[in-house]
Amino acid sequence: MLETSDLRKGAKLEIEGEPYIVVESQFVKPGKGNAFVRCRIRSMTSGRTIERTWKSGETIDPCVLEERPMQFMYHEGGAFHFMDTGNFEQLELTDDQLGETGQWLTENLEVRVLLHNGRAISVDPPNFVELDIVEGEPAVKGDTKTNAMKQVVLSTGAKVMVPMFVGNDERIRIDTRTGEYVERVKK
Repeated sequence: MLETSDLRKGAKLEIEGEPYIVVESQFVKPGKGNAFVRCRIRSMTSGRTIERTWKSGETIDPCVLEERPMQFMYHEGGAFHFMDTGNFEQLELTDDQLGETGQWLTENLEVRVLLHNGRAISVDPPNFVELDIVEGEPAVKGDTKTNAMKQVVLSTGAKVMVPMFVGNDERIRIDTRTGEYVERVKK
């Protein structure tokens, strides 16, 4: 059990069977009455943010999460298919469940899937992925001194900004946490 003193930013708790993460917490000691903790918490499944208050000394159910390494297999008909690398079970998540994460997934990519009561609630790709450029303006030779950028489309359909000197049919490294170009990579 978690106590109110454990409610800090990043703490995971369960309310009515739904997993939440503490976004912000504040300990309040009024002049009269008992102390309490006011928290803003975000649902890990829906993304909805709510405010809750607990009296000092109350206990809260901790959230039991399991993280499993899985391999992304393929995307078909609005669903992403993953395989557990330990027991070879398959898992299917919709485009809505994955959100923006789906744009960084390529076949056979190793990801971490976070499960709550056997149900997948998030997918974390590696911090950096290498993807091919399939569409964009041609490279401008010698344009390395300015910070001019252009938009390109990657093999997964993601659109990112890259420097002008990066050409079509090149492979680039992307930071999946920010969605930004990092560097060119040799094929």
